[in-house]
Amino acid sequence: MTMRTQLSFPRQYARTQRYTLGAPRSFTISPDGSRVIFIRSPSGTDRRGQLWVMDLEAGTGQTRERLAADPEVLLGGTDEQLSTEERARRERSREGGTGIVAYAVDGAAELAAFALSGRLFTAELRAGTTRELPAHGPVVDPRPSPDGRRIAYASGGALRVVEAEGEGDRALAEPEGEDVSYGTAEFIAAEEMGRLRGFWWSPDSDRLLVARVDQREVRRWWIPDPAHPDRAPERLAYPTAGTSNAEVRLFLVSLEGERREIGWDRTQFPYLARVHWSKAGAPILLVQSRDQRIQRYLAVDTESGDTRTVHIDEDSAWLDLCDGVPVWGPGGALVRIVDVGGARVLAVGDQMWTGPSLQPRAVLDVGENDVLLLAAAGEEAAHPEIGEIHVYRVTEQGIERVSEGRGVHTAVRSGALTVLASARLEAPGTSYRLLRDGEALASIASHAERPVLTARPRLSEVGVRRIPCAVLLPQEYQESDGPLPVLLDPYAGPRGQRVYAAQNSHLTSQWFADQGFAVIVADGRGSRGRSPAWEKSIKDNFPLTLDDQIDALHNLAERYPLDLGRVGIRGWSYGGYLAALAVLRRPDVFHAGIAGAPVTDFRLYDTHYTERYLGDPAAQPAVYTANSLVTEDGLSAPENPARPLMIIHGLADDNVVAANSLRLSSALLAAGREHEVLPLSGVTHMTPQEQIAENLLLLQVGFLKRALG
Repeated sequence: MTMRTQLSFPRQYARTQRYTLGAPRSFTISPDGSRVIFIRSPSGTDRRGQLWVMDLEAGTGQTRERLAADPEVLLGGTDEQLSTEERARRERSREGGTGIVAYAVDGAAELAAFALSGRLFTAELRAGTTRELPAHGPVVDPRPSPDGRRIAYASGGALRVVEAEGEGDRALAEPEGEDVSYGTAEFIAAEEMGRLRGFWWSPDSDRLLVARVDQREVRRWWIPDPAHPDRAPERLAYPTAGTSNAEVRLFLVSLEGERREIGWDRTQFPYLARVHWSKAGAPILLVQSRDQRIQRYLAVDTESGDTRTVHIDEDSAWLDLCDGVPVWGPGGALVRIVDVGGARVLAVGDQMWTGPSLQPRAVLDVGENDVLLLAAAGEEAAHPEIGEIHVYRVTEQGIERVSEGRGVHTAVRSGALTVLASARLEAPGTSYRLLRDGEALASIASHAERPVLTARPRLSEVGVRRIPCAVLLPQEYQESDGPLPVLLDPYAGPRGQRVYAAQNSHLTSQWFADQGFAVIVADGRGSRGRSPAWEKSIKDNFPLTLDDQIDALHNLAERYPLDLGRVGIRGWSYGGYLAALAVLRRPDVFHAGIAGAPVTDFRLYDTHYTERYLGDPAAQPAVYTANSLVTEDGLSAPENPARPLMIIHGLADDNVVAANSLRLSSALLAAGREHEVLPLSGVTHMTPQEQIAENLLLLQVGFLKRALG
């Protein structure tokens, strides 16, 4: 009990799930502009997502919020029961909430469908009524047809459809064996490609594109629960680097169950990365080669099932996937985000609508004559905007910034209406504003709790490479207090980012600072937000990211009171790898490390991520050895004195499996190196459990104080 009541921030941080509970999310704007639909939990500590509607009264500008679906009522107060498939889906999407965590709407945004406890529910958004439909559960990812007459969903490996009135539930595609499924995304599509879906309705509601996943050739792993030896281990199809992926095919399926396979060269392009089908044109597929250096945009002939190549992208390092593309844009042109001439640009057809002054991240919406774009300032921007992300309206004639003020912004748009979400450096939380043609119309309330501390990050770019950094000092620090022990608090991995112009992003780092540390957060090479060359410079060489952390540390020591004789580092996932790498390879700089859920040997991590950066382990074994933490030469080198290292890992982690930490511990023990291992029973890669999330912060600061004296 003492540990849980020592400090208020860790407790609040854990109870609020990092201050995300109570905040509105997953916005949908109806095409007629009369409704905004979203998910929000009742308070900043309640995990139950509820479905809400904001009605806009025509001609008056008045708005009214109403509750459209409450899981407490729909489940009669009983606890939610999740299927194995739903738990995996939530883990892939990093979803820590309960209740309504996702929904889908028909074309008019009048009917919403969602799953609760494996059961199928629909909400009539205009009428305000909710009902349960009989379904062959457990239901996963239900989606109404555009005309609102039917609901398709995945269940038990099959894709099924039921009439919106509750009749005629039937299977459209059923698995041919236990390792085959229809309508869901395979592991690497959901974890690494950002594709959580496995089926797509036609705009006319008469057919669906359905992914078929065959995992017979995928390596099987077993995830045990050592705290409960009476329970069978979980069986997981996990394709590690260099091994076989799932075979993914795509079928056009009618409502009568007739199907036609969509053809493309799956041998050369095995990855189905994106699928888009709208009234704007033929279905578009984005397929990638296994090394991710070539990708093709394919238009589907829905009569024959054949495809034609619309465009081909190639890159000598790799091609990144971006959200919201590909889609058909103004005049039927293909909209994509691509690396050209050293810059990442928005391309519409053969024209580049942006240049090196912007770094596009995602397409948010496509209008008749414009594209709503999410972007950061590029490497050639006139003024550095450290940690800022903005919303831009882009046309053939120019670029207009929609978001205002220093911060991190994003948006959802439909027609003249836009929901603009803005997080700022000077204030906690996120504000949500509804705009009509750019003019403020209303605010959407957030119930997220206000943090009990205020983060005061100092943002700057340091060194010859202009590494973006945030420095946080104790709130009550005075120069007369003398130099401070240092804590580096990075992620610093590929496509990651920690330095944001948003206060909530730095709350945990500020709490560590308030325990007596100077905390540094640095985004070196490989991180997002600068240029393709910046991101791709780490190819085959992850330890390069450690060099930038050291450069940032030494440059900041010229400006801030840093005690370079007491330097610690902590991180999770890639940050955990980096922390262990730091104390093992550079003990001359780092004196203690906390490695949370680290990948210690990239031969144990998945194909799509690992091969993108390190290639095929069979073709480049030396690259994998150089990037590994468990090489005998590195651990036994006499010039590398042992430094205190705490290794933390959830034993239920199915993303970075606990074998990574166990093998590192074994190698450290064999090399005679002292270390601590903290196994977390029943914990996945997310650590959503309240008490565990709270006490992990307290245990880490205790370790650092002991290790750094």
